[in-house]
Amino acid sequence: MPPTNDEIGYLRQLVAGLERRIEQLESGHGKTPEEQLRMILMGPPGAGKGTQAPRIKEKYCICHLATGDMLRSQVAKRTQLGKEAKKIMDAGGLVSDEIMVNMIKNELENNKECKSGFILDGFPRTVPQAERLDQMLDARKEKLNHAIQLEIDDALLVARITGRLVHPASGRSYHKIFNPPKAAMTDDVTGEPLIQRSDDNEETLKKRLGTYHAQTAPVVDYYKKKGIWHGIDASQSPATVWTTLLGIFDENKPGKTSILSHVGLSPK
Repeated sequence: MPPTNDEIGYLRQLVAGLERRIEQLESGHGKTPEEQLRMILMGPPGAGKGTQAPRIKEKYCICHLATGDMLRSQVAKRTQLGKEAKKIMDAGGLVSDEIMVNMIKNELENNKECKSGFILDGFPRTVPQAERLDQMLDARKEKLNHAIQLEIDDALLVARITGRLVHPASGRSYHKIFNPPKAAMTDDVTGEPLIQRSDDNEETLKKRLGTYHAQTAPVVDYYKKKGIWHGIDASQSPATVWTTLLGIFDENKPGKTSILSHVGLSPK
């Protein structure tokens, strides 16, 4: 049966809408400041940040700023920030809040992926860092939308961590049992080899968890008082955690539906 004029008209509108959306995403101006997603993703090692952050980044067209990776990149590129950080780390010290905030500020100003928002992963780790971040965002006339914490019992993390596999270039993470790559020890996207981090062992994990809990509790309280903290049970399947995340992101956007839902194709 040939399509009706109404069907043809609707499809033309759909295509036009999708083309406009593509143009918006490519230009980086698809969202107003109020619609942009700016968030912090917290969680202990193995909680699933490496699984969820890339999905958030892809769906919302925002940048993922993993501060550990950013710091290593700055040092490798021998930028001024990297040189300052390297001196401190070589001396066994902790990189200052000022350096960390300036590193994030540099990314927000120069990284095109950050035009529509960002995910902060690994920062802030202390209340003073959270306060410095707020000051920096205030100066940009921006604010955080969400501080999301992936919560999981420490005992469950041992199996997760000891089976974790990582793609070094992108930070994508997999698990030998819970989230295996399509081909053994191979990144699904690039086909490049995966590695297992040398510090992904039980003894090191316990030390890292102790540090994480001591640092995170005050930061969680800080964001709870601001009303933007959300805790998610990360012992659930990655798919369930993802669904919960989407619910949090959309809770303040009543009545909004995807254009794809009209043709039975909900966004993934």
